[in-house]
Amino acid sequence: MDAATEATRSLQGLSTELTARVPQLLEAMRTVGAGLDLHITLDRIVQTAAELADARYAAIGIIDDAREGLSDFVTYGVNGATHERIGKLPNGHKGLLGALVHDPRPLRLADLTMDPRSAGFPPGHPPMRTFLGVPISVQGEIFGNLYLTEKRGGGEFSEGDLHMVRVLATEAGIAIGNARMYAAIRQRERWIDGSVAVTTALLAGSDVDDALAVVAEHARRLADSAAGIVLLPAEDGGLEIVAVSGEDTTGLMGVHMPPDSPVASRLLAGEPVFVDDSATDPRMITEAAARFGPSMLLPLKSGGRVLGTLATPRARGGRPFGAAERRLAAQFAAQAALALVLAEARRDRERLAVYEERDRIARDLHDLVIQRLFATGMMLESAQRRSVVPEVRDGVGQAVDELDTTIQEIRTAIFALQQGPNEAPTGLRTRVLREIGTAAAPLGFQPSVTFTGAVDARVGERTGKNLVAALRESLSNAFRHAHASRIEVVVDATVTLPDGREGVRLTVADDGVGIPEGGRRSGLRNLARRAEELGGSSTYGPGLGEGGGGTTVRWEAPL
Repeated sequence: MDAATEATRSLQGLSTELTARVPQLLEAMRTVGAGLDLHITLDRIVQTAAELADARYAAIGIIDDAREGLSDFVTYGVNGATHERIGKLPNGHKGLLGALVHDPRPLRLADLTMDPRSAGFPPGHPPMRTFLGVPISVQGEIFGNLYLTEKRGGGEFSEGDLHMVRVLATEAGIAIGNARMYAAIRQRERWIDGSVAVTTALLAGSDVDDALAVVAEHARRLADSAAGIVLLPAEDGGLEIVAVSGEDTTGLMGVHMPPDSPVASRLLAGEPVFVDDSATDPRMITEAAARFGPSMLLPLKSGGRVLGTLATPRARGGRPFGAAERRLAAQFAAQAALALVLAEARRDRERLAVYEERDRIARDLHDLVIQRLFATGMMLESAQRRSVVPEVRDGVGQAVDELDTTIQEIRTAIFALQQGPNEAPTGLRTRVLREIGTAAAPLGFQPSVTFTGAVDARVGERTGKNLVAALRESLSNAFRHAHASRIEVVVDATVTLPDGREGVRLTVADDGVGIPEGGRRSGLRNLARRAEELGGSSTYGPGLGEGGGGTTVRWEAPL
């Protein structure tokens, strides 16, 4: 209201010529104030200003958050081909544009090329001489500057032009302020909605790897970045990339940030790191950093505990992250960390329930099943001694031997059920057996497993970790969707991949209902993504049931 009052007062005492232009000015003010989209508003301002002052060219520069240059530059009168010849738009650090950034006062020149502050024009730039520059402000805060050049007809911009454009600049400042406020509200709503979506997804029951992938994907989309990356603490005290989302993320999975990195030490201490250009910042010492520009690296911190790091790098030459984006991203990271902690607690409760159920099954097997089998064996041995028919004695003896073997197998199963998650060696074979043993309780039966080749010696840690995750996903799919009664697992470390490399193949086959037409494929997509990140592949086909019923998943990756 104050700005409008000031603009009205400035119209008093005008000459007859300028008074005649007041209707045009009022129409221009009405046009500028319509709409809330910032970029549409900027386009409307430059076009309206050029028409009001009868200028061939017009531009508006929006001052960045640091108030040292321009964050946005919108032009009128310059076509696309000329833009391509000019190249990069001005940043407002030098020349007349820079002068108005640091000294925002109206400026009218008959020949801008003669001004000592002029920095000249880049190749391909159209010639410009007459110049009119006016700051755009509301209540004393500078938003940017409005530039007009080349008065039509070859004359200079008059005092009346300056007066009219100053009034228009006041209305433009109000319009830009409203558009910015609207954009900030919409941006905050998107981040809040993203936080809610992440929390809902994490608490819906996905495993750890899927949960981290959800965080990475939502962060990438909300930050408008080239990639969303989640890093977790590594054994050596550094950080390792464990989840990636983006169009071109080849080679990022598993990248390690050493503990002596200045960035890693700050992140593990719970401090955010903001980088203007990852490719040139000396703190970014990994090779992957050379692919990106502005980056936010935010600790996933909850209750004083740092779970990992969330990174949202933009492409090289991309727009730097503003103060509002940094604040909203930090809040998102804190909310995601809390959701991860809650999801982890829920998984711990579920895991505890599984262990308690396994203990109960082990006790029942020992106290009931084995005792009954042992008693049955003693009864058969007694009958064998009383029998006078050699064939009967031999048959009963074989039955007793089978019972002894069965008792030994049950005792082995009891031992496996009673093992805690940290009591067994961490080789791939053991981890596979542990996953199968864990899956046996909800499945209601024990899947069979076969190992081929030196699995522990040949399969590396990164490939082994992803293979176990793929096995977990396959067994989970078989339990939740396939309703299988039989599952066979094969881990073969002697295969040759289609491209000739040595590899490892995981095969999980069941006799369930198979994959229905139009059914969900999220689990299969997760398997394919894991394999492709390692340079491998994942396919599926007919299963073990009659007529090929069920599903067989083949997941393979290079050694």
